[in-house]
Amino acid sequence: MKTKIFIDGSEGTTGLRIHERFSGRDDVELLTISSELRKDVEERKRLINASDITFLCLPDAAARESVSLVENDNVKIIDTSTAHRTEEGWAYGFPELSATHREAIVTGKRIAVPGCHATGFMSLVYPLVTAGILSPDYPVSAFSLTGYSGGGKKMIAEYEGEERDKTLDSPREYALTQQHKHLKEMQKITGLSRQPLFSPIVADYYSGMVVSLPLYTDALKKEALEKESTGSMPQMLQAFFQNYYKGQKFIQVMNEEETAALNGMLPGNGCSGFDGLKIYVTGNDERVVVSAQFDNLGKGASGAAIQCLNILLGCEESKGLNL
Repeated sequence: MKTKIFIDGSEGTTGLRIHERFSGRDDVELLTISSELRKDVEERKRLINASDITFLCLPDAAARESVSLVENDNVKIIDTSTAHRTEEGWAYGFPELSATHREAIVTGKRIAVPGCHATGFMSLVYPLVTAGILSPDYPVSAFSLTGYSGGGKKMIAEYEGEERDKTLDSPREYALTQQHKHLKEMQKITGLSRQPLFSPIVADYYSGMVVSLPLYTDALKKEALEKESTGSMPQMLQAFFQNYYKGQKFIQVMNEEETAALNGMLPGNGCSGFDGLKIYVTGNDERVVVSAQFDNLGKGASGAAIQCLNILLGCEESKGLNL
């Protein structure tokens, strides 16, 4: 029997990409809503409750409204918005973080897909804090470089317009007030004592991103690293991440040769179209930068949502995805 899927918000960037990823799949039946009824509460309610799994690709307020429409106890929700990522009772949809996170997805009825910036940040900070290498009260800072598709239809239209503003020709730093919407989950899920200093940058390319974490090595617990390996600080950190993510199909920790092949440059669009995430460790014994390179539309959004679906269904985790 096919799993009935409804995408609430199917005309947004993430909703469209999720819809595209079902092309060729014979294990799901998509329940569709006509364009003129896509904001009709009663029609959305009917389709949500007729589904086995509903994806929410909506603004936060609308996502909360959709959850309130659920009357069928068997309906499972996968929410791609910010609304429920730190809410009790919601699984955080990043199965590679720990066995507990994976089990929460397997058994859950409410799953919140991580934000794109948060995905890169989480992949780096959560293991370090969990292993006791990075203290929760370390003054964490991070920056990210992302393609303009992360801004949704409005930003895409701005960048691809024929007479666009000249300022779009150069990278632009944003969230200057340190109030980025992903900060809440970045702090809570990792267990940091305060929100990190976070500087995101959007640039003139479609998709792909790099989130980087700079660290002073004298503030790290070296004895915890030495349990994994010996060598320089970058070598020990690389070995730590390789061990932490061992056997995880969606996360690749790049070795020294692969890192050297970058020739000192890490492109933001290097994983565009790829649904996994690559981790690079660079620097020296005094200062290191650990970076996550992935696609903001892949592991950072629709790819992660489909991965969570596959886990729920008990099928091949990478089904319909590009690894």
